[in-house]
Amino acid sequence: MKATEATAKVRTGKVNWALFNPKTYATILYLLISLPLGIIYFTVAITGITLSIGLTPIFIGIPLFFGVAKLLNGIVNFEQSMIRQILGLPAPAESYTYRQSSEAGGNWLKQMVRSFDGGLFIRNLLLVFLKFVTGIVFFAIMVTAIALGLGFIALPVVHIILMNELQLDILENSLFSYFHIDWTYNQQYLLYVGVGLVLFYVALRIVNGLMQIQRRIMYVDESYQQPSVSSMEAELDAPFQSQYYEYQENHPSQGMMQPAHREL
Repeated sequence: MKATEATAKVRTGKVNWALFNPKTYATILYLLISLPLGIIYFTVAITGITLSIGLTPIFIGIPLFFGVAKLLNGIVNFEQSMIRQILGLPAPAESYTYRQSSEAGGNWLKQMVRSFDGGLFIRNLLLVFLKFVTGIVFFAIMVTAIALGLGFIALPVVHIILMNELQLDILENSLFSYFHIDWTYNQQYLLYVGVGLVLFYVALRIVNGLMQIQRRIMYVDESYQQPSVSSMEAELDAPFQSQYYEYQENHPSQGMMQPAHREL
């Protein structure tokens, strides 16, 4: 029971303390590269499917289509592995279907045709499209939230530089002047830095929330719900073992050497 609870805690992948957790900054880097990666994935998928449809009359499009399906599956698996590495999730167990398809004989085209799954292809295509959309949306949300927090934190430094170099007072017409609050610049600096720290912490929490949404969109937890090879082999061996033990209980002495008694 304790081992199951410990495994469940490891697989949550949630970040409790965002400010000093390296997972948060790894997530920021992931969301930054998600924008160009999403554009590349979407372009490759659309180009490959279009070429495979256009080249079908000369029979080149058929193997190209299966190659694109295999490539989409590799893209989705790569994204899932990246999310698992960032969140510190354990590697999934090898599925039985994967081993069965990898051990199947024949040339590469027959293997592609045999391992092709229409439902999986549609799902991977939709995931690549969602990756393209979320890459743009999440990038904009993350950059806006982080820039807002860092902007308030850096406001005192910017104000001091502009006052000394260009004699430009950007805080002259601030909210304090409208409400007739006579605060010194140092007091305003403390307020802006405090607000900036709060906004930056909120931005980091938003970043971790976006990663959890991306994790659910990319079906990262789906591999943990599939039965592994060892568990399936154990289930297959269980009936034979139970029959063996029942046979041993019913016939405890059969099959064993009996001692010979000689009458004198």
